[in-house]
Amino acid sequence: MLEHETLTAAQTVLVVDDELSVRESLETLLEDRYKVLTVDTGERALSAVRDKNVDLVILDVTMPGMGGMQALDSLMRIPDPPEVVMLSASDSARLGVQAVKNGAFDYIAKPFDSEDLLEVLRRALEKRNLRREVDYLRSEVVKLSGFGDIVGRSRRMQELFRIVGQVCATDSSVLITGESGTGKELIARTIHFRGRRSAGPFVPVNCAAIPQELLESEFFGHEKGSFTGAHERRIGKFELANGGILFLDEISTLRSDLQAKLLRVLQEREFTRVGGSTVIRTDARVISATNQDLRELVRTGQFREDLYYRLNVLPIALPPLRERRGDIPILVRHFLEKIAYRFNRQVADVTAEAMDVLKAYHWPGNIRELENLLERLVAFSSGNRPIGIEDLPSEVIFPEVEGDGDLTTTSRSLLEARDRFERMYILSALRKAGWNQSEAARTLGIHRNTLLKKMAIHGLSTRRS
Repeated sequence: MLEHETLTAAQTVLVVDDELSVRESLETLLEDRYKVLTVDTGERALSAVRDKNVDLVILDVTMPGMGGMQALDSLMRIPDPPEVVMLSASDSARLGVQAVKNGAFDYIAKPFDSEDLLEVLRRALEKRNLRREVDYLRSEVVKLSGFGDIVGRSRRMQELFRIVGQVCATDSSVLITGESGTGKELIARTIHFRGRRSAGPFVPVNCAAIPQELLESEFFGHEKGSFTGAHERRIGKFELANGGILFLDEISTLRSDLQAKLLRVLQEREFTRVGGSTVIRTDARVISATNQDLRELVRTGQFREDLYYRLNVLPIALPPLRERRGDIPILVRHFLEKIAYRFNRQVADVTAEAMDVLKAYHWPGNIRELENLLERLVAFSSGNRPIGIEDLPSEVIFPEVEGDGDLTTTSRSLLEARDRFERMYILSALRKAGWNQSEAARTLGIHRNTLLKKMAIHGLSTRRS
């Protein structure tokens, strides 16, 4: 009983009856278990439900003005309607069946037994709780399977989400462009999950990962004996993706003869298997992706212009991470939560100083590089302290030294560059010494007390734990 009272303490029950005595008796019966509201007409019931967070309505069938059945019909048209239990002085089976058919949870005749009514209310509210839980889980599935790891609040990302939402509502070909690691396949999967073809298959093909001589068979399938090694019939990706989405990644790597065959399939929506003669119709939506500038490849004759326009009906350009640095803190926390769940361990946040370094880094590998770095940091962390600057690799802290060695291309002053290099150098020595300060000091050729002072100046922790 205590569990039931705890569960329903915040739930609201609206009593709708034109008789004051009925409203008062029900309020007395329910006020220890629920938050109770009372009104005397169907019109006021609708206003209360729209204005308040009502979980359940006890609704009298016979009232002046808007009757109970009419009020029930109006309540069921409200988004996320409350559960409704009908009350009537008439013990009519026909009326009860009609009420349930119109959306009521149950029908109870007056005079009613208090315990019977309480049991009906308990079951009705249990149903509402279950419905809300299902709605919540569905929203979480959309959240997890929707944009997935493509998160962000920057203007660039909000515009991207708007475009993707529009693309989901169509069935045209899509060309996703962006540097490696920006999440092109995640966007393609989002279009599949949220689009018209969500019930169909999502078939990915990495055109660069498959030998070119096998790609035709990969796309269209082959018949048994059509070439050496074809020991049985094979179904191609276009056939497998029928009714769904075929995602062609690294489309720029296709050789010219395959470009021509792909163009024909996109135009005619049909093909034959390698070594076959049967014409096969396909209804696969094609989403392609590339990290190359296809327009430049068209200009230099390396990519067919007509195929480019067939693929580029709906273009989506993904920004590199360095062009939306304001999203890095959001991405870091998103990935840390994801990694903590996967590793089944507690993961602390990132210090403000370390976050500044992550925001300043140029991220040539984009989102994929950020996620991989965080996974590595979590794997090597003790889990009981925030990830600090001392945990970050030197190429992230001081990326200039990883390039061509021309540090004058940066905008830092000599003093800033010297301090940053000293910090990186001390960090490197500490890591090699396993954070043994005496050993690191010997490596650096300075006294341990000097090392401690410099660590304090640079904001480095004096112990690794």
